[in-house]
Amino acid sequence: MADYDATNAAVAGNPPVSGALLAYLMVGLGAITALVSAGGVVVAAPLVGLFGIIGVIVAYVKRDEAEGTWVASHLRWLIRTFWYSTFWGVVGGVIFVLLFIVFLLGPLLAFGIWGVTSLWVIYRVIRGYLLFKDSRPIPGM
Repeated sequence: MADYDATNAAVAGNPPVSGALLAYLMVGLGAITALVSAGGVVVAAPLVGLFGIIGVIVAYVKRDEAEGTWVASHLRWLIRTFWYSTFWGVVGGVIFVLLFIVFLLGPLLAFGIWGVTSLWVIYRVIRGYLLFKDSRPIPGM
């Protein structure tokens, strides 16, 4: 029986394009689902739903395989998008609770933060995908 050659796909010149595409799809679905869920009410963290979590897991799993290729910047882009959106979701939640108790302005401010975060995530997914489909890395990543 022949031994299996376990060379890294990135070294062989085969970046994990399908894995990155799946990550883009899941993150994009997560952002859109968060934006339109509950009758148009924005949820706290756009990518903390099932789609977003699946997307970031795929990005983390394929990250080592993509190292040294143009796909690596896209996976970093999606991972950062997930964590920044989660951070702003938590900030919105804290503002919601603290200002709701004190000023009753918390919900308005929190929903504003969550809405802007959701739109920012959608922008990043679209911008990244447009570069991805042309097999170009994310500039500055």
